[in-house]
Amino acid sequence: MPTLKFRDDRPTLIGVVHLPPLPGSIRYGGLDISTIVDFAVRNARVLDEAGFDAVILENYNDYPFRVRVREAETIASMAIIAREVVRSVNIPVGINLLRNSGPEAAAIAAVTGASFIRSNAYCEAVVSVEGLIEPVAREVLEVMTRLNTKITVLADIFVKHASPLHRMTIEDVARDCVERALADALVITGPRTGEPPDPLLLRRVVKAMNAKVLVGSGINPNNIGDYREAHGFIVGTYLKDEEGQIDLAKARNMVNAVKALTKP
Repeated sequence: MPTLKFRDDRPTLIGVVHLPPLPGSIRYGGLDISTIVDFAVRNARVLDEAGFDAVILENYNDYPFRVRVREAETIASMAIIAREVVRSVNIPVGINLLRNSGPEAAAIAAVTGASFIRSNAYCEAVVSVEGLIEPVAREVLEVMTRLNTKITVLADIFVKHASPLHRMTIEDVARDCVERALADALVITGPRTGEPPDPLLLRRVVKAMNAKVLVGSGINPNNIGDYREAHGFIVGTYLKDEEGQIDLAKARNMVNAVKALTKP
């Protein structure tokens, strides 16, 4: 199965498929799992066709979230969906199991052929509407050890919809996340879904770290030029039409915007 690799010629572009409410979530309305699988496969194929470098599956509509998913049916559903998407596209597939179920996401990735995860609080404690969210780096790495596999970890720092429970600078958190928690790449976000981060934060982290840094919220073709220093972008909200499906024209516009940032 293809693994996530960062490009040398331009920033890496990852598209997000925001899944309908999954079985086990409060907002699950009884939608048949095969219908959810079809939704995920169809939208992932749009990203593949448009030229995205990878796709990440996210249980975006399972809010209100638990800090960690405990419902077996939710985890099982995500595994089924991930496996079918992996079989249906030619680009790497990732898992983000909200709110901070990084170990569960790593296990799903390992057994389905997905190659990376995103963890909202991988290496720092934060407080959010879901409550206190504790870091999961050790547990994620234990999953990889037990399953004798390597899953790429994209770790948020100063994550959206939350506030850090520390007085560390973003540079210090970034260093600890890579050097002590062994994250493969870092993700910078704005305060909320669909809102971009302060470009200065991105520049500070890129300057401080010898590591890949992605922008994980609020990016669109009109503002992407403000984030030229990024090694990659995770894009979800911009791509959707009024029905929550990924629009091929928007996806192609996003790819073209990233290509315009090609390194000389």
